[in-house]
Amino acid sequence: MLTVAPPDALELRANATFEALMWALARPGRNRDMPEAGLAAIAESLVDLECTVFADDPALIGRIAATGALVTDDLSDADHVFLSSLGGIEARLATIRCGSALYPDDGATLVAGVRHGVGQTVRLTGPGVDGAVELALGIPASFWAMRAMLCAYPEGFDMLLVDGRSVIGIPRSTQVEVL
Repeated sequence: MLTVAPPDALELRANATFEALMWALARPGRNRDMPEAGLAAIAESLVDLECTVFADDPALIGRIAATGALVTDDLSDADHVFLSSLGGIEARLATIRCGSALYPDDGATLVAGVRHGVGQTVRLTGPGVDGAVELALGIPASFWAMRAMLCAYPEGFDMLLVDGRSVIGIPRSTQVEVL
């Protein structure tokens, strides 16, 4: 008979965080609650030693390094990009990995701290969205314009937008219209 140890608190948190992230991407524009606030729990749930990661927060870099992932200073090398905010990122965003028509899964995942319910209103449509979803996000219109240039489905990058314990997913397949 095979016996397996029950999951500890860290594993339960990682599993609950991962489930929230998957539901956020499956239902773009809908808030999902995570068990812990911030980007660190997401990093610990998504990142492993097969990943290359860019982060702009030194404290988060330390936690990412503890997972065994390769930390890079070059955003264009990263599988996962962790940013404390999206302010002023448009110039550097042009280098984010967007995959190719043959290998769209090579596109990066952008995880960023973004205020929900304030700022520019956008309308989301596409797979996983029932009709259309309108929401306000603290992201400038110039960011959305750059994303539209980079995300020609199936190429592009997925986004996880974090505000405290709340996460909103916007996959590369989602069309975003700035209102």
